Order: sequence, then structure tokens, then C-alpha cells
Amino acid sequence: MTMTIQWGTVQRAPARDPTGRDATAVSWGVSNRAVPPAGGTTHLGSGIFAGVGASAITVAQELGGIVLLAADVVRALLPPRVDARELWKHLHRMGNRSVPIVVLTALFAGGLMTLQAGPFVTKFGATALAGWAAGYAVLREIGPILIALMFSGRVGANNTAELSTMTVTEQIDGLRALAIDPVQFLVVPRVIAMMTMLVALTVIGDLVALAGAAVVARVMLDIEWSTMYHSFADNLRPFDFLHGVYKAFAFGTAIAVSSCYFGVTVRGGAVGVGRAVNNAVVASAISIMLLDFFLTYLTG
Repeated sequence: MTMTIQWGTVQRAPARDPTGRDATAVSWGVSNRAVPPAGGTTHLGSGIFAGVGASAITVAQELGGIVLLAADVVRALLPPRVDARELWKHLHRMGNRSVPIVVLTALFAGGLMTLQAGPFVTKFGATALAGWAAGYAVLREIGPILIALMFSGRVGANNTAELSTMTVTEQIDGLRALAIDPVQFLVVPRVIAMMTMLVALTVIGDLVALAGAAVVARVMLDIEWSTMYHSFADNLRPFDFLHGVYKAFAFGTAIAVSSCYFGVTVRGGAVGVGRAVNNAVVASAISIMLLDFFLTYLTG
């Protein structure tokens, strides 16, 4: 029996039973539904447990594949060797072209936080805390999460679709035939660009969100500009801003590795490309929420 492991993919040579049918077929990311024996029936309870078990195995395989690809990326960076042309191209495509949608999202997010806090601060006469309430929520939670989700939907999905198309059209196999490492040439520049650009976009989004909060406070709640400024400056700490920045770095890493992984392991032609994009977006969203919870718990 032979075994080949590549980015979490496990393939075993199929064994044959006496009737000539494949008795064993295990392919990474593909779950085979159990077939009941001839003449027998499956109980509802056992079917549910089998489905749960198959889903757990699939999730474990996907997670293992992502970890292995991340390890390949780290190994490719020791020592650092990055194609500068590919890196600059992805920095522009993933960062500059994402600025408008990030600015729009952050502007309304900051205004929304002010609207939520407005009735309470006006009721209790605590207008000096209006800026702190909006800024604290935006800098630490709302800003990084919303921008990361928008980034995942726009950049992560596009990255997965591009790599998936290259995989199903055998362009990646062509790179290997030319002795070019796909991880070094394709994956590493994308990972660096996505990590860097999400941090930069989060910083821009935070500034725009604070400006949006101040505008909404002045126009809709009649709170002076100076009041909002002093509320920001006196109550928010640098750590509140840095808290969102390192969350953005973690989110960018998760989005980059997940989108690249599902792109290079796609199977099934055009249908597989669509499935890979869907899986990448879902995996990125789940990763963002899990990382946000644990980072908030660990750092406060």
C-alpha cells in the first residue's frame, strides 16, 4: 500500500475485494457516504452518529491541511525569498482596490455606534462619554471584524477562485514541471500581501469610523466636535487601538492561508471551483469569530 501526503491530502491505493470493486478509497476533502450492506437497513440513530462522525473527520482533515500549508509558507520564508513583482501586484490588487468598500463600511459602522449610544448619553447627560462608547467598540471589536469580513468576501474569495482555476487547468502542475515551487511563487506573496493589507485597511477604517462617529454625533445628536474629540482623547488608550491592529493581523493570516489552501486543493472542475470559494469564505468567517473570541479572552 502506498501513501502520498501533500497539504493534508491523503490518498491510498484502492484495495480490491473479490468482486473487483474498490474496497478502500480515501481522498482528502472528499467524504464517502456509507452504503448499508445488501439486504440490511441502517437505524436512524446510527445514521446521525455516522454523519456527525464524518463531518468531524472532514473538519479535522481540512484543519490539518491548512496547518500543513501554513508550515510550508513559514518554511518558504526561511530565509526570506519573495518574488517582488508578484508581491507588489497583490499589494495593489488586494489593498488599494479594497479602500473604497472599507471606507464605506467603517464610516457607517462608526455612525451606527454613536446612534446606539446616543439615547443613553443624552438621557443621563453623559455626552462626554459618547465618543468613548463609539470609539471603544469600533477600535476593539466592530472595526476589525467588519473589515475582515468584507476583506474575506472580496479578496479571499477572489484569491480562492484564481488559485482554483489555476489548479483545475493544471497551471500549478506546469509550474512544478518547470521546477518552480508553487508555494514560493504563488502562495507566499498572496499571504504576505493579505496580512499586510488587512492591517493597513483596519488602521484606515478605524480613523474613518471615528470621523463618522463624530459627524453623526454633531448632525443627529447635536454633540459638539470638541466634546467628541475630548471624549476620544481622554478615555481611549493606545492599547485599544493596538488591540484591533493585532486582531487584524491574526484575521489576515487566517483569511490568507484558508483561501490559498482551498484554492490549491480544489477537485472537480468548474463545480469544484465554486465549492472551494464557498468553503474558503465560510472557513474564513468561522476563523475570524474564533480568533476574536480567544484573543479577547486572552488579552482582555
